[in-house]
Amino acid sequence: MKKLHIKTYGCQMNVYDSTRIAEVLAPLGFALSDNALDADMIILNTCHIREKAEDKVFSELGRLRTQKMDREKDGKRLMVGVTGCVAQAQGEELVKRAPFVDMVFGPQTYHRLPEMVARAAREHGHTLDTDFPLESKFDNLPTARTVEGASAFLAVQEGCDKFCTYCVVPYTRGAEYSRPVADVLAEARTLVAAGACEITLLGQNVNAYHGAMDGTEWGLGRLIREVAEIDGLERIRFTTSYPAELDDDLIKAHRDVAKLMPYLHLPIQSGANAVLKAMNRQHTTDDYKRVVEKLRRARPDIALSSDFIVGFPGETDQNFEDTLKLVEDVTFLQAYSFKYSARPGTPAALMDEQIPEALKVERLARLQALLAKQTMDFNKTSVGKTFRVLLDRTGKRPGQLIGRSPYMQPVVVHADADLMHTLQDVVITAAGPISLQGVLCTAEQRICA
Repeated sequence: MKKLHIKTYGCQMNVYDSTRIAEVLAPLGFALSDNALDADMIILNTCHIREKAEDKVFSELGRLRTQKMDREKDGKRLMVGVTGCVAQAQGEELVKRAPFVDMVFGPQTYHRLPEMVARAAREHGHTLDTDFPLESKFDNLPTARTVEGASAFLAVQEGCDKFCTYCVVPYTRGAEYSRPVADVLAEARTLVAAGACEITLLGQNVNAYHGAMDGTEWGLGRLIREVAEIDGLERIRFTTSYPAELDDDLIKAHRDVAKLMPYLHLPIQSGANAVLKAMNRQHTTDDYKRVVEKLRRARPDIALSSDFIVGFPGETDQNFEDTLKLVEDVTFLQAYSFKYSARPGTPAALMDEQIPEALKVERLARLQALLAKQTMDFNKTSVGKTFRVLLDRTGKRPGQLIGRSPYMQPVVVHADADLMHTLQDVVITAAGPISLQGVLCTAEQRICA
């Protein structure tokens, strides 16, 4: 077997794609390896959303150039591929800057990898494939699935039609596409049969899902109800949601489906309507609060996370204060917050009133301090509660396992290694700013919980 190493940057969709890429290459004799130094093929699955992620890719390519040259001195070949959103957005530029790369291909074309590998193996130079194919890649991927551990991602929707002015996703992932219901259910059953007890349904705008089944259109809420009927599946999550498309049926699914975890990532980006309008977000702060109110009425124990961008062009001091006020009003278990960085080709990059870097740094620090306090406050409320925790990795100390609570909090427990990749009842004993400490629940505690 030849050794394949994939380095993944960015979102969960990239994690899903990397898994599928490995499955596409397996029939060609490539087996996944955690060691990049002795790999026969290295693929970088890239992200174009954040500037730092893009910089890391080109830095990594510089290191790979040296590794590839050293391999050639020994009479061996290292094939290098770049995929993901950087490849899609900057394919030709990437080839110019790193001509030693063998394959550059977009996130919609990796089902054609066998052809690319064959071409690269017999020819010198590079293969560039960043077209948006007419056929769906999902129709051409292997039906067999592999699951590492007990949790798996399942892409149900891809692409975006929203065209937020700061975002490159519509240009790198294409138009919104929803997979047929039957295909999603078949893959979900395959994942469960392969060992998954938790599935996260993925999409750039996952709650815009509108898959077809027997001539009828299904929304995400109905799809979740059907996925929940699969024997052996214990937990369902979905991400990422667009606030304006969180409909009543999906909210009712949070009320009715016990397997759907009480945690939702619902990005708002800003707490100021003027900024939301400039971003081309199709919701206002009042719209967002109404959706949150409905969610909390339907599922009182639900917790939210979100995304925030500070320093968007034209953001005033009052706009930023409005963001802080929204965070205080809504409260979040956690949030991803970033300074605005201009992405080439997006409308926001050309806007006037770009915010000075120092001011962006100051605003981000204030926002993150507030968000960190809310995370700590929420974690403290977990102490004394019993959570069902999916143990999925080892801890730093001997005898430790770490898992995820229903709210995605890392939970550290002392447990036997044979409990890895199982769901266990855990009593939370202590809370920190990032993780929780707990002990395995005894039979008596389980009865009382």
